[in-house]
Amino acid sequence: MTMRTKLMVTGLAAVSAALLAAFGAAESRATSHVTSSTGGSIAGIVDIFTKLNEPGAAAAGTGIVLTSSGEILTNNHVIRGSTSIEVTVLDTGKKYKGTVVGYSLANDIAVVQLQSASGLTTAPLGSSGTIKAGDAVTGMGNAGGAGGAPSLAAGKVISLDNSLQVSDDEGGSEQLHGLIQTDAPLQPGDSGGPLVNTGGKVVGIDTAASSSFSFDSGNTRGFAIPINHARTLAAQIVAGHKSSTIHIGQTAFLGVAVQPQNDFFGSTDSGLIISRVVPGSPTAKIGLQSGDVLTRFDGKAINSLGNLTAIVVTKYPGDTVPVRWVDVVGTAHTASLKLSSGPPQ
Repeated sequence: MTMRTKLMVTGLAAVSAALLAAFGAAESRATSHVTSSTGGSIAGIVDIFTKLNEPGAAAAGTGIVLTSSGEILTNNHVIRGSTSIEVTVLDTGKKYKGTVVGYSLANDIAVVQLQSASGLTTAPLGSSGTIKAGDAVTGMGNAGGAGGAPSLAAGKVISLDNSLQVSDDEGGSEQLHGLIQTDAPLQPGDSGGPLVNTGGKVVGIDTAASSSFSFDSGNTRGFAIPINHARTLAAQIVAGHKSSTIHIGQTAFLGVAVQPQNDFFGSTDSGLIISRVVPGSPTAKIGLQSGDVLTRFDGKAINSLGNLTAIVVTKYPGDTVPVRWVDVVGTAHTASLKLSSGPPQ
């Protein structure tokens, strides 16, 4: 379930063995809380509901509890563009406000910290290295954003190590790698939930298509991020190890909506057309207006939304970057732009 609109911004660091061991320990801590195998739900599942950066816009997804102090693992696209996050822990029904610790846009993984959480039951993590094609699995989640008891989608593993091109409703795209493919009928809202084996252990993080997050291949089967990979990324995020693919903390904000030039003129010229400028935003303060073409950001040529997003996601609120654009009468401008804080990418 998504009703999502978003304004543009719109080599991994080593992790200590102790950090990885801490996340791996969730498997042994939570094993006794499994209510059944694939025939029923497991402990440590949460519903995630977000408000987005447009009036009335909202989205829903799922997550799993990594630590008793409230660190939640989910898909990045579940929290992308959120201005507020509310999380319901299904074991207790208790609701928490969530803040984004960090995320990897390139891997579709995010970690959310629940405010004032303690004593939570963690999800029973297994190993994705043990699964093979033909294994029975069940996807669990917040299908359709309905909330409450998790939906169960039973199926089997079709194949491993899949690559998939995904797109969002803003025209951005990412290539995800190493995915588990399953015929379990995952639905929008299941994203970020657990893919569970017959032993009741989490072997993957569900990644479901939706109106704002689609598989370019048109494939309707379900996919999941292997839990071993997701857990490693989560440990790096919690440790604060930012990199070219991991963003930690608050996200920089430009305050513009942009579109490729070929959306308007059928051309493939470089640069993005500004279709909207948020009043009072960093871009408004330097004089950008609707109809202008943004050509360079931080000294780099801009030729796609994905290109711009990849640069912005490496920046932080308060950073100052050079910007170049061409106005509607063809005059080029250059200015320094101080980034503010905005929704996660």
